[in-house]
Amino acid sequence: MADNLQISLRHCHSLAEFEQCVAVQKSVWGFADADLIPLRFFVVAAKIEGQVIGAFDASGQMAGFCLAVPALRGSTVYLHSHMLAVLPAFRRSGLGRRLKLEQRRDALERGIRLIEWTFDPLEWKNARFNLNRLGAIARRYVPNQYGISSSPLHRGLPTDRLVVEWWLDSPCVATLAQGGTAAPPAVQQQVTAPLDVLEGDPQTGLSIADVQTRLRDEFQQAFASGLAAVGFEIRNATGSYLLAPSA
Repeated sequence: MADNLQISLRHCHSLAEFEQCVAVQKSVWGFADADLIPLRFFVVAAKIEGQVIGAFDASGQMAGFCLAVPALRGSTVYLHSHMLAVLPAFRRSGLGRRLKLEQRRDALERGIRLIEWTFDPLEWKNARFNLNRLGAIARRYVPNQYGISSSPLHRGLPTDRLVVEWWLDSPCVATLAQGGTAAPPAVQQQVTAPLDVLEGDPQTGLSIADVQTRLRDEFQQAFASGLAAVGFEIRNATGSYLLAPSA
């Protein structure tokens, strides 16, 4: 694990910095060239008041970045955070959280209260990070949002995604951002999955595709009934999404 204290964060503006974003993206996901977000998109995101925030080590090499673009739903202006990448040498150092908190600080400074992004519900570590550590919620499930991907991380499965809402000035988010502990949610329902299957070493006879199909059905039913995913916990080798009534 690299020393996160030596990492500085700044908004990216130069072509050389955007080139590093593309290189980090390719290293993390292993995308074929056709699936890569190109340099021009990073340029556009920066020009239209989005966010291209880079994390750099003392030598000026990029350790990670986050990318967001302005978005509009009805009269609500928000940011869609499309990508966050951290190189393997810098993981488990808190750098991902630092990047998200810098996104939050910058957005609030501009009067933006909401950042959204998507994540794979099969990735339980992302679930715990997004819901427990950041205080985001999810109440939308999109089957196969991006089509079948060339990244080996996506295992050839449909790219089903939960849509995360991060309400930046909510009491829960503000408390967690300051290092505090949020009040436990009023859990009404759970959506569960065996961790051995999620981690690619199934002992139960289930395939990852079986689990994805079940999660899709259960999430869609729960969200249709007015529930939201508000947390994630692990008990007895089982990962559980915690669902509570949506505000």
